[in-house]
Amino acid sequence: QLQLVESGGGLVQPGGSLRLSCAASGFSLDYYDIGWFRQAPGKEREGVSCISSSGGSTTYADSVKGRFTISRDNAKNTVYLQMNSLKPEDTAVYYCATRGQSTLATIGIPDEYDYWGQGTQVTVSA
Repeated sequence: QLQLVESGGGLVQPGGSLRLSCAASGFSLDYYDIGWFRQAPGKEREGVSCISSSGGSTTYADSVKGRFTISRDNAKNTVYLQMNSLKPEDTAVYYCATRGQSTLATIGIPDEYDYWGQGTQVTVSA
């Protein structure tokens, strides 16, 4: 069974850090770009970051640039999102998703992505 599972979410104070993981089972992530998206209550799902299949290209939304870092470990079949200097407006359910490999990992729109995880809640609050 093909599956993506996100983990690492939780409650953190403003200024804190979390590292999200996106682990695949049943297939290899080697040939996929991976995107991270988030969705806050009452808002549309928005792209946060994307990493190319090789890991050589990464892209970030302006709202997280300089604070979030995406990386991948293909040997562990896992992609990570390191989130630092978290703000209350980062509160959302975070999802990872796969897309066919490309050279430049633009984030794009959700419809471009194939497999999705179930999401992990991130809450930034004092």
